[in-house]
Amino acid sequence: MANYFYIVLFIKEQNMKKKSIVALALAGCLWMGGGAMAMDVNVDSATKGMPGKAESTLLSVPVKTPLINQISDVVYEQVPMRGYPNVAMKMDILQPKSDKKLPAIVYVTGGGFINANKDNGIQLRMHLAEAGYVVASIQYRVAPTAKFPQPLEDVKSSIRYLKAHADQFNIDPDRVGIVGGSAGGYLTAMAGTTSGTTSFDKGENLNVSSDVKAAVDLYGLSDLTRIGDDYSDAVKENHKSAGATEALWVNGSPVFGGKDGGILANPEGAAKANPITYISKTSAPMLLMHGTADTVVSPSQTDLLFQALQKNHIPSKRYLVEGAAHGGIYWNQKEVLDIITEFFDSYLK
Repeated sequence: MANYFYIVLFIKEQNMKKKSIVALALAGCLWMGGGAMAMDVNVDSATKGMPGKAESTLLSVPVKTPLINQISDVVYEQVPMRGYPNVAMKMDILQPKSDKKLPAIVYVTGGGFINANKDNGIQLRMHLAEAGYVVASIQYRVAPTAKFPQPLEDVKSSIRYLKAHADQFNIDPDRVGIVGGSAGGYLTAMAGTTSGTTSFDKGENLNVSSDVKAAVDLYGLSDLTRIGDDYSDAVKENHKSAGATEALWVNGSPVFGGKDGGILANPEGAAKANPITYISKTSAPMLLMHGTADTVVSPSQTDLLFQALQKNHIPSKRYLVEGAAHGGIYWNQKEVLDIITEFFDSYLK
């Protein structure tokens, strides 16, 4: 209901010969349905005619960037985790204001397979949101309390949740992509190569698909038995350890019934956890990027996947970012962010 505020001032002129009524509408904010109604503004009327008045500079700003709201801690599934029957998995959603349905992108953070902080990647997420994408950053189960394929099941569950709630979040469910870095890049690649299948779909919203139309893998892993290929023999040996996180990811913890030994002790499990294994004609187009100074995940990891995608005629492109490490400042530069955004634009807009 509109609230009108009027002050009527009766001003008596000095000679008392006539009266004037001045109505001042102090309803600068006329509230209707929670929004402010536009009205004429007599700009700087209070200082008009002031002696020695300093002039302000009028700035004309073209409106190109949408208003973006954040919706925090949206529960997209509840899953069992060691000792707990129902643990909430959450996402933070950046939602550009728009009168039409927008494409959506799931952001999958990295964390060495042992953590998944959905607060990460804010510059990339904001860049995509400003380009007109609804962006959902998710948490997922991690080692050693979980093992493959549970984290991938979480990723696919988040995709289905967004599609099932497309009207609520103003999303076009037919235009969904995914991006991630490091372990998140690996899960992105898994979601991309298994797109078109239901092998890892578990939980709720199974009436909608977990398919994605485009995937961006940033310095992610592929063949978990060869993470150290580009490094020294000492590093390669470290990756054979039962304590290496890729071993916990695939084998689980032997203390809680997992398979003992390093990643090489379970070649079948490692193959099942390799995105290359699942490449098919329904796999999503993929952009891969890796830094030439990455000392954590061998650049060969994305190249192994890229070569396999090319061999199977899946639309794909790979960039080597000169001087870029595993994460860090290079990945927040406009040139990199624009390449990622333009790739999504080509498949989702």
